[in-house]
Amino acid sequence: MSHCYQKILLFYGCSYRPRARNEWLDWQLSRSATSLGCPGGRAPTEAPTVYFPDTRFRARTSSTMARTALPIATGVVVAAVASALLNRWLAQKAERRNPPIGRFITVKGVRLHYVERGTGTPLVLLHGNGSMIEDFQSSGLLDLAAKKYRVIAFDRPGFGHSDRPRSSVWSPDAQADLIAAALKQMGVPRAIVLGHSWGTLVAVALALKYPQEVQAMILASGYYYPNARADVFILSPPAIPLIGDVLSHTVAPLLSRLMWPFLLRKIFGPSPVPKKFQGFPEEMAVRPSQIRASAAESALMIPSARALRDEYGQLQMPVAIVAGADDRFIESEQSTHLHRDIPHSTLRCVPGTGHMVHQTATGEIMTAIDMVAAQNRRPEVVTSAA
Repeated sequence: MSHCYQKILLFYGCSYRPRARNEWLDWQLSRSATSLGCPGGRAPTEAPTVYFPDTRFRARTSSTMARTALPIATGVVVAAVASALLNRWLAQKAERRNPPIGRFITVKGVRLHYVERGTGTPLVLLHGNGSMIEDFQSSGLLDLAAKKYRVIAFDRPGFGHSDRPRSSVWSPDAQADLIAAALKQMGVPRAIVLGHSWGTLVAVALALKYPQEVQAMILASGYYYPNARADVFILSPPAIPLIGDVLSHTVAPLLSRLMWPFLLRKIFGPSPVPKKFQGFPEEMAVRPSQIRASAAESALMIPSARALRDEYGQLQMPVAIVAGADDRFIESEQSTHLHRDIPHSTLRCVPGTGHMVHQTATGEIMTAIDMVAAQNRRPEVVTSAA
């Protein structure tokens, strides 16, 4: 092809392929030859045929794709709606089968479910992420402690039968404010506080913000220092606005049911899951509302530990730290590190025990409670100035 024809074709923005001649196009090319400065003022007598892109194939392809995509999209929507309805029905069924075992108190507009048993020094129990009061009840710790103490076990916001208003970010500080207000409303001026797993963050925040109201602490299998955790990224998506609502009402509850046996092996290992844990209502833990609350706490786990890590040395009350030496969920080194940062604390790493130390070594937790209670009862020695 001559340079002149190249210029003409570029002028019209066309590509070319060998094809039958187009007389109208030849006439257009001849007219354009003069204006584009071709020698002789006319186009060459022989020229390749210009090919205009055929959009009919693209239109047919787009139409086919649209016809294919529509049924797929419809199927996805139908499946999502069906799973949401199924999960709602399962959640309602779970709540009917597992009614509240305690009482309710409304604090700052939040309805909290709690169980109170026994008499004596108040002992507050704060469960971990994804759990509820029934964890302490099934372990036997609640009834065992009630023989000596006035035990108050809370369903933390969003778990069990407690509300979790979406207008607040339920950080350890926010939950500490709520628990402190609830205890005040219940007429409890001071209490021993026990936290397990994520509940240790709430216990520490409570002790830091309200030191006069926390008599002593027991911290079991806690997470205290930020580090990289794959489970945080895996479990957090249901907390994302909008997308998380869809996930928590559709696929997340179903996946949680499938993953439940694996999760139990992870948190109980190397110990086997005890038969007494059968009293824990799994179906309550996989409700959409609780899955979203659990995802939110997973997302808050690392930043919460980062916010608290420099303040542990300020704790002045008796502190007993208990951990499973073979914890596969939160490494026991976290507890060892905390013991170094709270010099007056005691540390007990239970051999052969995992994350659920209160379930598999209930006696060790009870010993820790009695120990800090006894430390707090010791009379202070007051010396007068000479």
